[in-house]
Amino acid sequence: MTDDRTHDYTPGLHGHITHTELASSEPEATREWCAEVFRWTFQPVFASPAGDYHLFAYSAQGGGGIRRTAEGESPGATPTVHVDDTDAPYAAALAAGATSLAEPHDVMPGVRIAVVQAPGGVVVGLSGPTR
Repeated sequence: MTDDRTHDYTPGLHGHITHTELASSEPEATREWCAEVFRWTFQPVFASPAGDYHLFAYSAQGGGGIRRTAEGESPGATPTVHVDDTDAPYAAALAAGATSLAEPHDVMPGVRIAVVQAPGGVVVGLSGPTR
């Protein structure tokens, strides 16, 4: 099966949180709860290397995904900040004292992400267009 998903970059949102990833011990139950309580809309589930991923939207400019927690991980949420170029803010984050959790890499056509742990332990994703 080929995945033909792509994402067009939205200019003008640099610094905005536009994606939130929810790590759940019961992703399907979390999906149903969010749909019922918040009326979030969901795309069809798609397989990722870590298992099923449930993409949702709560507006034209914001949404996220729900995935199963990794082994040893506690359920939680990670905000992802929209950036104009993933690599430059990633380097700036490290220079300002963050620790790298995932170096910049393309996750699908149009989307390049990185993940850092800011001082104080907060995990933040960075998402920008592919080069």
